[in-house]
Order: sequence, then C-alpha cells, then structure tokens
Amino acid sequence: MKNTFFATFIALLLLSVSVSAQNKKSDIKPIYQFKVKDITGQNFDFKELEGKKIMIVNTASKCGFTKQFTELQEIYETYKDQNFVIVGFPSNDFMNQDPGSNEEILEFCTTNFGVSFPMMSKIQVTGKKKANIYKYLTDKDLNGYESSKVNWNFQKYLINDKGYLEKVIGTKTAPDDDVIINWIEKE
Repeated sequence: MKNTFFATFIALLLLSVSVSAQNKKSDIKPIYQFKVKDITGQNFDFKELEGKKIMIVNTASKCGFTKQFTELQEIYETYKDQNFVIVGFPSNDFMNQDPGSNEEILEFCTTNFGVSFPMMSKIQVTGKKKANIYKYLTDKDLNGYESSKVNWNFQKYLINDKGYLEKVIGTKTAPDDDVIINWIEKE
C-alpha cells in the first residue's frame, strides 16, 4: 500500500511539473511582438519578418570587431532572398565605441561597408535602460531559450523562422562562421 501511494505521488508530481513546463513554454511570445524605430526614425515592426530567420546583432562603429560589418553584409546579400534577414542595433554601451548620432552611424555603415540590411536606432543593450527587445533576448523567462548577457559589441542572436530565439553567438565568432551559415541553411 505504501509503495503504491509513493508511486502515485511521484507520478502526479512529475505530471504537475510537465504540465507546468508546457504552460510556461506556451506563455513565451515570438519576437514579432516588438516594434522599434529604424535608424532613420521610421517604425519597424518585427511582425513584418514572420517566416524569416533573423540575426539580431548589436553594432558599434569604433570597435575592434567593426570589420564584422563586411561579413554581415556579405551573408545578408547571399541569403536575403532565402528568408533570412539581419537586424543591426547600434549601441554605445561598451567603451564609448558608437558615440555618433543615428545619422552619423548610418553614413559610416553605408559609406565604409555598404550596409543595406536593416539598421535600427541606437539603443542600450545592457544596464537599467536596456531596450525591451534586448530584455527579451537576454531573459529566458521571456524568450524561452536561455538567459544571456551582452558582453560586447557584435553579439549575435539567431531567431528561427517561427520567431523564437534559437542560438546566442558571441562577439568573437565571425558572422560567416560555419555554425551560423549552417544554421541559416538548415531547413
């Protein structure tokens, strides 16, 4: 009798945990909930990206990794017609490496790197004034994948074609690294 009670208790406990986890997962919303301003001040609705894989990257114009703009633009050109998009968010959060205005950042990116992927208005990606989209990207309770910290410029967040965070890639990993290309090309 005691063993039957214990087995039933454990089964109910496991079922409760499973149902709770399923309910928690169903509370997670895709990235399409966000509306932000692009670098020219126009509204940018992530809902317009439904069905595409998205790479979100925080950028800076005066960083040792700024050359990654070249690789970002190259993979954007290669895959933009295959349901893939890059969205750049300039940020001055790390050692004052993007102090310019949105206009100056846009001029820098287009003149020096030919950037044509969507660039958003400069935001904060860390700290108390962190933009809501980065709160989402860095908090497992909001994104359903994992919590992370933006450690430096050019950290990459890979969003699947359903709108959910699927990978977090550090700054030192080049945008054209096999792990990213394989993710883009994966069906």
